[in-house]
Amino acid sequence: MKQKNFLVTIAIVLATLISGCAEDDFQETAGVCPLVIDTNPDNAATNVPLNQVITVTFNEEMDPSTINSSSFIVTGASTIAGTLTYSGVTATFTPSVNLTPNTTYVVRITTAVKDLRGNALQEDYLFSFSTGATLQPLVLTTSPTPNETGVVLNKIVSATFNMPMDPATINTSTFTLKQGTTTITGVVTYSGNTALFTPNANLTANTVYTATITTGAHNMAGVALASNYVWNFTTGAIVAPRVILTDPFNTETGVLLNKVVTATFDMAMDPLTITTSTFTLKQGTDVILGSVSYSGNMASFTPNNPLLANAIFTATITTGAKNVAGIAIANNYVWTFKTINSSNAPDLGSASPFGAFGGNAGITNQGINTVINGSIATTAASTLVTGFHDATAIYTETPLNVGNVTGAIATAPPMPGTATSFAIAQQALLDANAAYLSISPASMPGGIDPGAGELGGLTLAPGIYKSNSGTFNISNGNLTLDAQGDPNTVWIFQTAAGLTVGIAGPTGAKSVVLINGALPKNVFWYVGSTAIINGAGGGTMVGTIIANSGVTFSTAGNAVQTVLNGRALSLVSSVTMVNTTINVPQ
Repeated sequence: MKQKNFLVTIAIVLATLISGCAEDDFQETAGVCPLVIDTNPDNAATNVPLNQVITVTFNEEMDPSTINSSSFIVTGASTIAGTLTYSGVTATFTPSVNLTPNTTYVVRITTAVKDLRGNALQEDYLFSFSTGATLQPLVLTTSPTPNETGVVLNKIVSATFNMPMDPATINTSTFTLKQGTTTITGVVTYSGNTALFTPNANLTANTVYTATITTGAHNMAGVALASNYVWNFTTGAIVAPRVILTDPFNTETGVLLNKVVTATFDMAMDPLTITTSTFTLKQGTDVILGSVSYSGNMASFTPNNPLLANAIFTATITTGAKNVAGIAIANNYVWTFKTINSSNAPDLGSASPFGAFGGNAGITNQGINTVINGSIATTAASTLVTGFHDATAIYTETPLNVGNVTGAIATAPPMPGTATSFAIAQQALLDANAAYLSISPASMPGGIDPGAGELGGLTLAPGIYKSNSGTFNISNGNLTLDAQGDPNTVWIFQTAAGLTVGIAGPTGAKSVVLINGALPKNVFWYVGSTAIINGAGGGTMVGTIIANSGVTFSTAGNAVQTVLNGRALSLVSSVTMVNTTINVPQ
C-alpha cells in the first residue's frame, strides 16, 4: 500500500512538470516557465526621451493573444493609451502621444501573459523609469541671415538648430520658402543639425523672400519648436561673372610653345558651359585645336600641338560661358600673346606681375622709400608681409617702414589676405617653380663660366652662363649685357648656391648695364640658395632672380636707393629689402 502511494505521488509530479510550471515553491527555470529577460527602458532609467517606445523581451515565444492592454499596462499619473504589437519574443508598446516630462512611469506585465504551451508568468513583472525635462529645439542661425540683402540668386537656404532634429519632420511641409504668397518649389535635406532648402530654380533678382520653419519640426525626443520660425531676405541684382586673370597675360611675349592657356573667373562657373565653343584660341584666322577643362574657377585650353614660334595668338572666352546661376559674362573676353623667338626664354606664367615673391615665409621692408612698380605675393599669412601697402590695404607699416606697391598684394588669410589672393599666390609659386626648373642646368645644359664665378667687369653676349664653383659674384665692377641689336635675345645665369652683387663700403654697390637693345625681361638668374643684392645700398640690378632660399636687398640703415629692374622670386624663404625700388618688366 505504501509503495502504491509513492508511485502515485511520482506520477503527479511528473504530470505537473510536463504540463507547465508548479504553483508552489516556484523557481524560475529557463525553457520551463516564461520569464521577462530584458526591457527598454531599463528598470530605474532616467532622462528617458518623451517619444520612447517601450519594449519587453521574454525568454521564449509567447502567445500573442495574451499580450494586450489588460496584461501590458503602462501608468504614469494615469494609465497610458497606446498600441501593442508582438514579434519574435518581444512585445512593443507605442504610446499614443508623447510622454510627460519629469514623470515616473510604471510598466506592469501581469500573470495573464502566457507562452504557447499555456504556461503563465508566475508573478506580475514590474519596472519603472523617469522621463527628462523638456528640451525645446530652437533655430540658432540661418543663411541668409534675417533681413540680409544682396543674396545670390542660386542661394541654398539653411537653418541650424541647437540640437539634433528628427529628419522625418524636416521636409517641404515644415521648411517652406515663399515670395509673397507664391510657394517656391525645392528640395529639403537635413544633415548634422542643419536643414537645407534648395530651390528648383534660381531666385528672382531684387526680390523679398520669406522662409519658415514650422512647429511640425521636432527634435529626436518628439518635442516641437515652440512657434514657427520666420525670416525674410532680399536677393541682389544680377551679377555677371568676370575674367580676373589670364595666363599668359594680355600682350605677354616670350610665351613657351607648349603653353596651356588659362583664364580665372571671379566666381564659380558652370563647367558645362566651359568648352571648345566658349574658350577658343586662334593664330590669325586659323583655329588652334585643343581640349578645354575647368577646375576651381579656372578654365584651361591645352593645344593639341606646340604653338608656332614668334607668332601672335588670340584667346577668347565668349558670352556662352556662364556661372552656376546661369548668368553669362557680359561681353566676350579677348586677349593676345606672342610666343618665344628664342628657345632659351622661360615662361613665368602667373608669376610675371610680381616684383617680389616671398615663398611661404613673407616679405619685409625697412625704410620709407621702397616702391614696387608691380605686385608682390607670398603663400604665407598676410601678417608676414610687413612694411607695405597697396591701394586697398596696409600690411604692418610703421612710420619708419613704408613700402608702396602700385599693383596688388596677394597673401594667405587672415584679412586683408583672402582665399582668392591665396589661390593667386599659390598658382604664382607653382609657375615660378616651373620657370626655375626650366632654366636649371638640367633643363639648359652647356653654360660657360667666363670669369670663374666673377661677372664684374665683363661684357657678355646673350647665352647661358653657369658658375663652376656654385656661386656668382658681381664685385670687380659692373656687368654689361650686349644684345648686339636683337631685343629678343636672352641671358640665363645659373648658380647652384649663392649670388652676391656688390661689396662692403659706401661705394661698394655694383650694377648690371644693358646695351644695344638688351631688355630686363630677357635676363634670368637661377640661384640655388640665396641672392644678396648690394648690401651696402645703391646700384641697379637687372633681370628676374629666381632663388630657392630668399633674396635680400641692401641692409638696415641704408638710405641710398637700391634698384632692381626685374623680379625677386624666392621659392621658399622671404624677400627682404631696405629702401628698394623694383620695376617689373613689361
